[in-house]
Amino acid sequence: MPVSAPPGPRSRATRALYLIPLLALLATGCASASGAEPGADPTAAIPLPGPDDGSSDEGSPGTADGGDGAHEPVGDGPLHDRVVVIDPGHNGGNAEASSEINRLVPAGPQQKACDTVGAETGSGYPEHLFNWELSLLVKERLEADGATVILTREDDEGVGPCINERAEIGNEADADAALSIHADGGPETGRGFHVIVPGEVEGYTEEIVEPSRELAEDLRREYREGTDIPYADYLAQDGLDERTDLGGLNMSTVPKVFLEAGNMRNPEDAALLEDPQWQERAANSIARALAVYLLRE
Repeated sequence: MPVSAPPGPRSRATRALYLIPLLALLATGCASASGAEPGADPTAAIPLPGPDDGSSDEGSPGTADGGDGAHEPVGDGPLHDRVVVIDPGHNGGNAEASSEINRLVPAGPQQKACDTVGAETGSGYPEHLFNWELSLLVKERLEADGATVILTREDDEGVGPCINERAEIGNEADADAALSIHADGGPETGRGFHVIVPGEVEGYTEEIVEPSRELAEDLRREYREGTDIPYADYLAQDGLDERTDLGGLNMSTVPKVFLEAGNMRNPEDAALLEDPQWQERAANSIARALAVYLLRE
């Protein structure tokens, strides 16, 4: 069942709310959803928030799920009628549950393992924790502008859920967009981020290929502009990678992409991924990308 982060303290002290200028976007229309003036290039990135953006270190993540499966808007902001599913990849208990996460589950035309353990940096910072922390930051920003945000797991101590179950959470919520947040475990010499998009799989992804590609392009643009991480130089092409073998995409009936936020095994990327201030910037960029996509829809 869909779950959301419970209120309470997080391990990162820095928090920021109301950083996305969505009211201005709504006033000027989707043609200027990138923050540009009317008539300007609609693909230009929204300027990053400045030091006087109203950031605060107070507050805690909200709860989007009322507990009975009905997802009520959490505010009256410009995203008040939008539902977003954020999937923090992996989970903190996976390493101790090999039999459970290795069992085969539906992944489209084939079956794949329920889940995996994930990568980690050279200093031992695990991907599952990075995914969780960044997901909470993105959730805060979207909820600050009224969106209903559903997380696919409720903490970073559990196991799973399986890849098909993560997709089903978005399907059952009839989400307007779904994003799975990860960090790659590529070669140490390679660096950069990439966005994974669903390819066409007959009987599964035909309806989501086009909108997912639009979401991916918004995410690629805003993330590149808002962080110091380049496009991956060891796989994908210009930051986009089309896949037909991922159950999290194949089993989704709503627009969905994966973000590989950087390469945890590359020292340059790892230094950023471990930095709480950089995580704030990354969350700003991800939330802006989702907002641009959602307001266009």
